Amino acid sequence: MAPKISSDEYKQRVKAEFNSRTNYDNDFRDRLGNRLVELAQLTTGQTILDVATGTGIVAIAAAQIVGDEGKVIGVDISEGMLEQAQQKIAAANLKNIELQEVDADYLNFSDESFDRILCSSALVYLSSIPAALRSWYRFLKKGGVVGFSTFADGSFNLAMLFTEIAQNYGVFIPDLKAPLNTPEKCQSILEEVGFKNTEIKVEQFGYYMSVSEVENLWNHLANNGLIKPILNISSAELAEFKATYLTAAKKLETKQGIWNDVTTFFVLAQKV
Repeated sequence: MAPKISSDEYKQRVKAEFNSRTNYDNDFRDRLGNRLVELAQLTTGQTILDVATGTGIVAIAAAQIVGDEGKVIGVDISEGMLEQAQQKIAAANLKNIELQEVDADYLNFSDESFDRILCSSALVYLSSIPAALRSWYRFLKKGGVVGFSTFADGSFNLAMLFTEIAQNYGVFIPDLKAPLNTPEKCQSILEEVGFKNTEIKVEQFGYYMSVSEVENLWNHLANNGLIKPILNISSAELAEFKATYLTAAKKLETKQGIWNDVTTFFVLAQKV
């Protein structure tokens, strides 16, 4: 069983893990972030808040739409992510993005400051999703829209396989996406806060992986800063764990490869 940790310790692990990611950007994350921006229907002159901006994928796409008359504020807890974002912003010669290193649990903006508040696949990292959404509701102008992406129950099946096998070694890894892993949960949590006109688009971002890519995935998961501290098992058990995982994954192989499901919810709701 994974030991319980404090909220502060968890945040430090999140920060350290994302600070260590020097190759975060990829086609999957680009498509995910750009699709959220597309669905949010931004227009010239709007003011946008991008929560957990990371390397600025959403912020940069948004800034290119709102133009010089608009503004984008991107916030993130990881200085390493923000450094990468700043490099990309400079390369794109964008002057309408402001980056802030801040814990998204403690944002402090004036009421009715933003036309859109966006968060690409990171809402589940916050300490309290309802509390975050209540703050975002307050920050939004009337008629403003919150938009976020999250993942369905059963998505990232290869990572879930890792979680299932870990339990055989007395290690329980929480499912981070659980609070928002169905359309009903997303709808309910938004309605509780006061949002209206919720729209949820379900899209598939899954892809096939080779056996070697799945092995790389296991290595990534086993060394992930959020998981590694609780894998307190011997080297022999870890090797057995890996062998068991790869054997189970290979049973899923088809001619196309091993399917990694990424059923994604794009959720939009309005402050009326």
